[in-house]
Amino acid sequence: MKVAVSSNGKTLDSEIDTRFGRAACFLLVDLNSMSCEAVENKQNLKAAQGAGIQAAKTVVDHGAGAVITGNCGPKAYAVLQQAGISVITGASGQAKDALEKYKQGELSPAEGPNVNGHWM
Repeated sequence: MKVAVSSNGKTLDSEIDTRFGRAACFLLVDLNSMSCEAVENKQNLKAAQGAGIQAAKTVVDHGAGAVITGNCGPKAYAVLQQAGISVITGASGQAKDALEKYKQGELSPAEGPNVNGHWM
């Protein structure tokens, strides 16, 4: 399964970006091989609105089965849920550490968005 991690950088050593919709990039990680593909999110960094929805579509289009992020707003959360993607919020630190916690079953999917829309 692929997991998308909102990130400030392009490697597993990068810090998690707490803003899902306006994350610098997404790390798409295959949990079996731990191979990592970085997908930039430049188009949404300064979007006036709709950043979360567009970021969610990017994650969906890249085949992720789960998202690990700091915060996820209601519109992005709805798009991810409709696509059957689990959303884990409240993550911080390095991406590799969060992925290890996820693999060990220490992170649980959120029951809903954890911030209001247009959070910056």
